[in-house]
Amino acid sequence: MRDRPLRISSCQLLGERGELLIEHEGREYRLRLTQNRKLILTA
Repeated sequence: MRDRPLRISSCQLLGERGELLIEHEGREYRLRLTQNRKLILTA
């Protein structure tokens, strides 16, 4: 049986700023909340 993926709310993840920087394999990505309350991930 596989473990379930970790679940975290976007509010906890993004905090008051509404964005988060993610480093993956030497590259930086930005996860942010748009004005329409959607999530967008950009490099």
